[in-house]
Amino acid sequence: MATILRFPFVAATLFAGALVGVLLGFGQPAAAQGTATVFALAMAAYRTASMFRDLFRGRWGIDLLAVTAIASTLAVGEYIAALIIVLMLTGGDALEEFAHGRATRELQALLERAPRSAHRQGPDKSWEEVPVAMVRAGDTLLVKPSEIVPVDGLLLSAAGIFDESSLTGESLPVEHLGGDTLLSGSVNGEDAVRLLAKATAADSQYSRIVALVQEAAASRAPTVRLADQYAVPFTVFAFLLAGIAWYISHDPERFAQVLVVATPCPLLIAAPVAFLAGTSRAAHAGVIIKNAGTLEQLARVKSAVFDKTGTLTQGRPTLQDVQLTSAPGLSPDRLLQLAASAEQSSSHVLAASVIEAALSRGLHLLHVGSANEHATQGVTAVCGDHTVVVGKAAFVDSATTGLEKAVLAAGQLGIYVGVDGRFAGTLIMSDPLRLNALATLDRLRSLGVRETMLLTGDTHSTAAHIADEAGITRIQANCLPEDKVAAVAELKDRPVMMVGDGVNDAPVLAAADVGIAMGAKGATAASESADVVIMLDDLSKVAVAVDIGRHTIHIARSSIWTGILLSIGLMAAAAYGFIPAVGGALLQELVDLATILNALRALGPGRMPAAEHPGAGSHAALERSASYRSPPD
Repeated sequence: MATILRFPFVAATLFAGALVGVLLGFGQPAAAQGTATVFALAMAAYRTASMFRDLFRGRWGIDLLAVTAIASTLAVGEYIAALIIVLMLTGGDALEEFAHGRATRELQALLERAPRSAHRQGPDKSWEEVPVAMVRAGDTLLVKPSEIVPVDGLLLSAAGIFDESSLTGESLPVEHLGGDTLLSGSVNGEDAVRLLAKATAADSQYSRIVALVQEAAASRAPTVRLADQYAVPFTVFAFLLAGIAWYISHDPERFAQVLVVATPCPLLIAAPVAFLAGTSRAAHAGVIIKNAGTLEQLARVKSAVFDKTGTLTQGRPTLQDVQLTSAPGLSPDRLLQLAASAEQSSSHVLAASVIEAALSRGLHLLHVGSANEHATQGVTAVCGDHTVVVGKAAFVDSATTGLEKAVLAAGQLGIYVGVDGRFAGTLIMSDPLRLNALATLDRLRSLGVRETMLLTGDTHSTAAHIADEAGITRIQANCLPEDKVAAVAELKDRPVMMVGDGVNDAPVLAAADVGIAMGAKGATAASESADVVIMLDDLSKVAVAVDIGRHTIHIARSSIWTGILLSIGLMAAAAYGFIPAVGGALLQELVDLATILNALRALGPGRMPAAEHPGAGSHAALERSASYRSPPD
């Protein structure tokens, strides 16, 4: 029932056909012809109105030929052929609509994530929960652990740790001290903090992101249907040939016979079926393509823009190296074991990465006798027979002697370790490039992508290092969401494909010609703002999406031309009077069948099936796939 309601014209055509069949079965050909004629004329009138609306919008389509074909078949009494034409017409629209998939709901997703309430301090110094819309500048707010900061403001507490990845794309938590500015949309850490509101919710950062998504989505130009590219020449040719046949034969039925086999079903059906097959193939590969227009854009992509954190990189800090002090001391594994044992008492995000690194090397964690965490600085703990200090350089320096500053490459982060009052070494952390990033970019270039660009909220040095490792030609660092939108708008080599995740990427994903969201770990808003959502945590699926787009459009075009050439052959035969109207309608259905079968080839792999696994790069490529991240300031 839901499908019938979704495609009422298809259902009505099927019902009319069934009714005509019943009437014929009861020996009522006149009633059957009258029913079919009334219904087909009604559909023709509807399509005529739709055709004029499109013409006023400057869009040329294939409705004129379809309407004329219906009218001409009815004029010569071929009402069954008219019903078949109507069915192909409505069925093509239904297939195209179905291939579009569900509409994007980026604004709804953004609004669902936005905080709805805040904890405000009342006149009696007690805390009350109020709707976020009631918060005014100057209010004192309490942000509990793991809560989203409701409005922009100043931190009143001594210190706090916040996850700003949804705003800046930076996966490492940011440590703020009292008086620092906090942006709405960031997530508080493990400790409750107080905040002095500096703006209302409507004027805060998160609402500006919502507005950017709305503006970018509204300004995106619609995609012209593939079939429309062939509509005008095919229509002109069909009318010209039918008119010549009528003129030479002096038989008006010849005009109808030509138009029966000239019915533009190949144009109506080929592209929607190929698009449906392509989106189905993509879904099996874990790639959700939301509409047919996106497939067309994917096939023509010339520029690829990437976010860094969680897109080109893995999005979580990992241990890259252990640097020991120049003085003889502990082994690398022993230093890592002591540091990881002490980090058991820390709530910092890097603590989990250090512990994970130790466990991955088979190191067991020592019992912690006592521990003291210094917010935003580090932790001191008694691990077995040793007193271990882990944290920032200044913190470890104040508790130990002989500190040696580590030489860090661009993007590296050093975690300093002291043991029993002496500096022992440094753990070098990084956010590595995805192993298949290089192979994916190489594959995109082979698919016609001429320019690549990196947009990130990170520092220029970190961005430059990542771009060099990935082989990306252009970079723009220190980007806010609006900066990313502007950078994509300035690119000349279009269409532009943007790949990212997180709320901060939602505006630029909506503004790009094709927005691709890494939806496996990314924010819902990014997924809903995008035209393509990759459901697996696999960057190589970006190349798969482009490959499917190119393969699908190739199949759609070949299907259209198959139908057009077969129709031209039949039209030529009908022009000489070799094909009667009834036979022409049946032959046209064979053309439709051939077109559909050819279009369904889009379900199969493209010219390079291995493209679905571009991660299988060379050993040298994998060797270069190390990336670094700068420490939070």
